[in-house]
Amino acid sequence: MAFKFTILFAACIAVASAGVVPVAAPLAAVAQVEEYDPHPQYTYGYDVKDAISGDSKTQVETRDGDIVQGQYSLNDADGYRRIVDYTADPVNGFNAVVRREPLVAAAPVVAAPAPVVRAAPVVAAPAPLAYAAAPAPIVKAAPLIAAGPAIVKTQYASPLISYAY
Repeated sequence: MAFKFTILFAACIAVASAGVVPVAAPLAAVAQVEEYDPHPQYTYGYDVKDAISGDSKTQVETRDGDIVQGQYSLNDADGYRRIVDYTADPVNGFNAVVRREPLVAAAPVVAAPAPVVRAAPVVAAPAPLAYAAAPAPIVKAAPLIAAGPAIVKTQYASPLISYAY
């Protein structure tokens, strides 16, 4: 197998040497000159508010020379909006300040009006009810019967109601 590849390679060299296959002229080196802006400037921004997915984010950035300033914000899953203000320059490097604000503004606290206090009319309180102590129960014993158990009858006496058990 290696012999076949050697024959094929030698044939290709022979054809190229014989001039049967035209050889392209060497390409002249073309220098690409890139433009250099010594003071680059740009401003861009975007704003996404998708009602279906709830995605909401913004970004704004400006560059003036070597100084870049910008801000981006997005809604976090915990109900807060994260806002990042950033700057970058050759002296201080990259600096960012992050703030968080609740998505739902808290309801303002409104002080309730002071209640109107009016003096109550003076009314004599009724005298407390006096309850008499419950009288001791009156126990009447039935005559003893030799053949059966003793029966005890209990009766409570009260000036209003009488109970018998």
